[in-house]
Amino acid sequence: MPISLYNSLTRRTEPFVPLDPERVTMYLCGPTVYNYVHIGNARGPVVFDVLARLLRRHFPGVLYARNITDVEDKINAAALSEGVPISTITERYARAYHDDMARLGIAAPDIEPYATAHIGEIIAMSQALIADGHAYVAEGHVLFDVASYPDYGALSGRDTDELIAGARVEVAPYKKNPTDFVLWKPSPPELAGWDSPWGRGRPGWHIECSAMCAAQLGETIDIHAGGVDLLFPHHENEIAQSTCAHGGKTFARWWMHNGMLTFDGRKMSKSLGNVLLVHELLKAQPAEALRLRLLSGHYRQPLDWSEAAINQAISTLDGWYRVLRDLADVEVAAGDLPVPEGVETALCDDLNTPQALAELAVLADAARQSGTAAAKAGLLGGGALLGLLQQDPEAWFKRGGEQPVDAARIEALLEQRRAARAARDFKRADAIRDELAGMNIAIEDGAQGTRWSVLKQ
Repeated sequence: MPISLYNSLTRRTEPFVPLDPERVTMYLCGPTVYNYVHIGNARGPVVFDVLARLLRRHFPGVLYARNITDVEDKINAAALSEGVPISTITERYARAYHDDMARLGIAAPDIEPYATAHIGEIIAMSQALIADGHAYVAEGHVLFDVASYPDYGALSGRDTDELIAGARVEVAPYKKNPTDFVLWKPSPPELAGWDSPWGRGRPGWHIECSAMCAAQLGETIDIHAGGVDLLFPHHENEIAQSTCAHGGKTFARWWMHNGMLTFDGRKMSKSLGNVLLVHELLKAQPAEALRLRLLSGHYRQPLDWSEAAINQAISTLDGWYRVLRDLADVEVAAGDLPVPEGVETALCDDLNTPQALAELAVLADAARQSGTAAAKAGLLGGGALLGLLQQDPEAWFKRGGEQPVDAARIEALLEQRRAARAARDFKRADAIRDELAGMNIAIEDGAQGTRWSVLKQ
């Protein structure tokens, strides 16, 4: 079935036809690694991980790149604060980012370019823009001349004259126009820097992605993705500099943007104290529940984050994993799991994950009622395309929070309870159940014995 995707540039949903079906290219703006990422930063990687999975089902070759920004002013500030090189900061938080993303079930991208490994390409692109009259040098800076690109503002729908008139920040005196943006800037001795034709300096943020994308995927790519907060000015600037550096070639054929997260209906911000770090959330909540919540709304719409929403995600997964646990003895044929048509149809419709999850719920009900291998395989296959239901059901129910569960102690208590019940000492058996409840453990007696699971906090 064909894939249709909303294109932020054309503002409509279009059938997705790549330039080369043998080599589909997608680029996602990755993190700036100066601190742990917050849960809003994880929405794009989760959503576009599902898109990458879908594309791989439809095309034989997919190249998916997600960059690491490892030189930027926030990184410089963190390094100066600790009195260490920027690499100390960036390596620490890149490792943390990789761990967070892996725990959320996000597959590693095919390519992960680092900005500092592309300084040569950044300088070369800046030189090309200067040579073609699209950039100029001023006081050791290289700036893109926005007036040289008449289509500036096409992505965001902003008029250049209005942008100039509405500029409220103090404009650097060396700029020709307030909207001109930095491609290269000088670095004082205490900051990271590289030699260039314009002196020792460092790249501007926008050109890093353009240079990395061109170096790794080519001058024209199929899909460029990121959060809607990056649409302007970051992605607008990427289009301008990439198009002008490559002789007018289209930079990205599809632009896709995920909506932002709110917290209990309010914007997440440091000033409000409601920024939730993935690193911390993973200590308290099951990673799969966080992923499910991030997929529960349509990717282009805002998504509210709350404790109640996470508890609902946990309850949903409890139900689905309970079906799989009950069907533990039902063998599924080895090999690739089938993806039910309803799940795939939903995802092919502009990545409609809410509908895909609704289809997964139907599949779980069908598996519960029929108990067949085909129904179980469908549930697992649909879950796999969404990155869900891939762990052992018992592992899900015996998950722990920040403190590990003492499984050996729980099993010992259950054995004592079995012995007490066999001796008809029901008072002792009930006391053990209460003790387990005090440990946040629920037990369930059934034909196959007694099972236990961790209660929601």
